[in-house]
Amino acid sequence: METIIDTSIEKKIFYSPSGKEIEVFHHAFNCKIPILLKGPTGTGKTRFIEFMAQELNKELITISCHEETSSTDLIGRYIIKGAETIWIDGPLTTAVKNGSIVYLDEIAEARPDVLVAIHALTDHRKELHIDKLGKTIKAKEGFMLVASFNPGYQKGFKELKPSTRQRFISVPFQYPSAEKELEILMNETNVAKKDAQNLVKIATKIRNLTELGLTETVSTRLIVDAALLIVSGLPKRLAVQVAVIEPLSDDLEITAALKDLCDLLI
Repeated sequence: METIIDTSIEKKIFYSPSGKEIEVFHHAFNCKIPILLKGPTGTGKTRFIEFMAQELNKELITISCHEETSSTDLIGRYIIKGAETIWIDGPLTTAVKNGSIVYLDEIAEARPDVLVAIHALTDHRKELHIDKLGKTIKAKEGFMLVASFNPGYQKGFKELKPSTRQRFISVPFQYPSAEKELEILMNETNVAKKDAQNLVKIATKIRNLTELGLTETVSTRLIVDAALLIVSGLPKRLAVQVAVIEPLSDDLEITAALKDLCDLLI
């Protein structure tokens, strides 16, 4: 489990809304309702929550969930320090006490006990029970729980149960329109407009190639990386190959087909 605590608001985060997600977030924050951000990888879910934390001037605690993430990782544990045993709060407990925004990235990857642990934080109680301490902590004013979920990637046992999904309001994220993606590339990387247009064309084309059977398709994140490499001076076709094509597949036939396609467009 990776935990990131971000208290810096000095660098202005760029975010271009695709719908009413900013308005929805403000209302959910005021109503103390948790939010589930759902959509494919690289569609701006993490950037959005970073932007909202900045807009609200709130501390953001990000927890990257995986199959080993347990409730103990989130809530806290006893550790031995010298000759004594002391309790160390986990990131979720810290967020509850400080009134921070906590972001559970890819919540469906976490173990089931994590979902049980957050139940009381997602309803009217807004509290966290720490079984090992025999304590229940009320969330400080300003606390907000946000989670993300990739419905297209999760399969079988990793699917979120309806009882969990219905504890959140849900905001869908999809790949941006070509115009919006061009705006993002220009703002994020200062890449030349022509190169940005070509990268957007590549992303759009590959996303429509459903016959390749790719597990994940081109995210905005990938073409941002390609743009950054181009701006740094790496040859354009090589930048696209290492930043866009190779991350999508290890199948030599697929990568060769994608390379031929991209070479025609850039």
